[in-house]
Amino acid sequence: MDKMLPYLQSDSTYKVHIHTFNKTLTQAQKIKKIDALEFLPFKGKVNLKNPEHIFWILEDYGMDPNNVPEEPFHLYFGRWIADGQRELIESYSVKKRHFIGNTSMDACLSFIMANHGRVKPNDVVYDPFVGTGGLLISSAHFGAYVCGTDIDYNTIHGLGKASRKNQKWRGPDENIRANLRQYGLEKYYLDALVSDSSRPIWRKGMLFDAIITDPPYGIREATRRTGSQKETVKTAERSTENHIFVSSSYHLSDIFFDLLKFAAEYLVMGGRLVYWLPIYRPEYTEEIVPRHPCLKLISNCEQMLSSHTSRRLITMEKVKEFKDQDQNSCLLDGQYTPYRGHNSFREKYFSGVTKRIAREEKDNHK
Repeated sequence: MDKMLPYLQSDSTYKVHIHTFNKTLTQAQKIKKIDALEFLPFKGKVNLKNPEHIFWILEDYGMDPNNVPEEPFHLYFGRWIADGQRELIESYSVKKRHFIGNTSMDACLSFIMANHGRVKPNDVVYDPFVGTGGLLISSAHFGAYVCGTDIDYNTIHGLGKASRKNQKWRGPDENIRANLRQYGLEKYYLDALVSDSSRPIWRKGMLFDAIITDPPYGIREATRRTGSQKETVKTAERSTENHIFVSSSYHLSDIFFDLLKFAAEYLVMGGRLVYWLPIYRPEYTEEIVPRHPCLKLISNCEQMLSSHTSRRLITMEKVKEFKDQDQNSCLLDGQYTPYRGHNSFREKYFSGVTKRIAREEKDNHK
């Protein structure tokens, strides 16, 4: 209370804001909560237009939109000091972006991932499932040099059908470089290559300060890798530029195993891996989060997708140099077995919901 006294003096002006997480309050409810602060020794005058001091009430109602409590789990009260950079969410909105795809990452989440990766000027940031490059943009905004790979030839080259409504085909200048150019960030763009993440193309060594990515879950984008005619379970596909490739299914368990192994080998010491892990909530335990002896788990945050599925933002940091014996360490210590549960995520994603709900969620989520 003593720390608040300088801001409660009679010669000052103030106002109080209320913000809730996972619940909407009516104006009457907000006023009632503000009136409940009468026990605080406010001596100044209320000024709603230009106050000297702004106080905030923040109420946290959890993360489950299907089970919102009457009272908040946590309540915070404090004085506003400064705004963050939330204006970036609007200025980098996917709706205004030149080149987008079915699974382009929301601007807010892209910046959260860049923050988790501790991206800073002159870093080199890599996305092995780059898609339309949404995650590269947020890293480039913070001054990092960015690059990526993707197995989809059409996406890398900006070819094929457009994702926007009322637009059949992509335009001649719809590509990742055009996105960086749109925001004045082209100087940070290294390149994007057509490549299979299960078969790294890079020379040996620690190359990247951060690896920030969103692997495909098999919902809106297929999980696939290159394979021989004997291995493939799909027929050869032909792109609009007569580019022919053969692909086989790429299980989620293998995607995450390869991703962690790649990060352990190619991240610099102290570099970070940030990625999304889709999970079926009724079966989730901490044990199914992929691990690697060279990587330390820093954070594990959940974003709800539906009542029974979510995805977790996993942040890991490289704490040990990669050695030859670490090549298949996850296989040797038995940790690989639980990951196979991710292979049926697509089926579990649609389980227990009607066809109508499934269609709606398919439009909104991966």
